[in-house]
Amino acid sequence: MKVIIPLAGKGTRLRPHTHTVPKPMLRVAGKPVMDYVLDDVRKLGDVSEVVYITGHLKETVEAHARTVYADLPATFIEQKVQDGTAGAVELAKSRVKGEPVLIIFVDTIFDADLSIIPTSTDDGIIWTKEVEDYQRFGVVVTDAAGHMTQIVEKPKTPISKRANIGLYYIRNSALLFEGIAHTLAQPANNGEFYLTDAFQYMI
Repeated sequence: MKVIIPLAGKGTRLRPHTHTVPKPMLRVAGKPVMDYVLDDVRKLGDVSEVVYITGHLKETVEAHARTVYADLPATFIEQKVQDGTAGAVELAKSRVKGEPVLIIFVDTIFDADLSIIPTSTDDGIIWTKEVEDYQRFGVVVTDAAGHMTQIVEKPKTPISKRANIGLYYIRNSALLFEGIAHTLAQPANNGEFYLTDAFQYMI
């Protein structure tokens, strides 16, 4: 399994803190945010490579990952154009050879059970959290069995309060990148392409 971790955002909403410290390196309870994610990745065991999509202050992020998580095979790819989450994940395509992928955004510290991945028979898993301010997130609509039927980025109406937390497991990575290619071929939304649109294509 490959793990893709997009880290290229500038953290504009956290300025001035992110002028000199990249958002993934901001400390929470004495530890960089990205470390909470990588500690969980380390526990998985079945990870052939971690692909970091870097950008703002990339040297700091790379040095930390190479030093503290040297046991995790790593590749670093710079996202030179900030064209959204779909554009970020697309950069990792050359590193994924049809393998399952785990995509983790480090915007939030999550409490998610990743141990279900090795035994899962589902085509994919999207971890969610119920929220009241649904307009700020991509939300997931499910059927009675818990299967996703729709995913919408920042809805204006309350179609669901199940916000995706930026954690996704996809068994069929070829279909994922097909969905991303379809998304990138559409008009951009304020200059960005959303990974959630690729997931909607996959449904």
